[in-house]
Amino acid sequence: MLVEQIMSKPVVSVTLGDTLRTVKQIFENAKFHHLLVVEKGKLYGVISDRDLLKSISPFIDTLQATAHDKFTLNIKVHQIMHRKPITLKHSADVYEAISLFNQHNISCIPVVNEKGVPIGIISWRDILRTIETNHKKKLSQTK
Repeated sequence: MLVEQIMSKPVVSVTLGDTLRTVKQIFENAKFHHLLVVEKGKLYGVISDRDLLKSISPFIDTLQATAHDKFTLNIKVHQIMHRKPITLKHSADVYEAISLFNQHNISCIPVVNEKGVPIGIISWRDILRTIETNHKKKLSQTK
């Protein structure tokens, strides 16, 4: 099975100069855990919801939030993103993705076309979901 068959698309991205306020708003309204950092079609990095939570004050959106706490939302994406992410071509086999997940401490892999432009993202959750779906199909066929 190819990566492009199970990757999440379209790409949801932010730019290097976006603030963590923007990232927070996207994550609050989405059902995914990673954003690609893209500028003029070029992939620069990845930012996760965990990166966001580590970087903003835990008092955000509470009555205890001070001006300093709220200021953490003004931090720029480029200050906390993971640079030079490991990528896969859209034509890569899913087993290549599994190998990369096992070799590196990562939870998503941006998927790029021949020109290096991001076209999707694959997470270990996507792979597990596909395995579960395929297993359920096989079970239903045997009944």
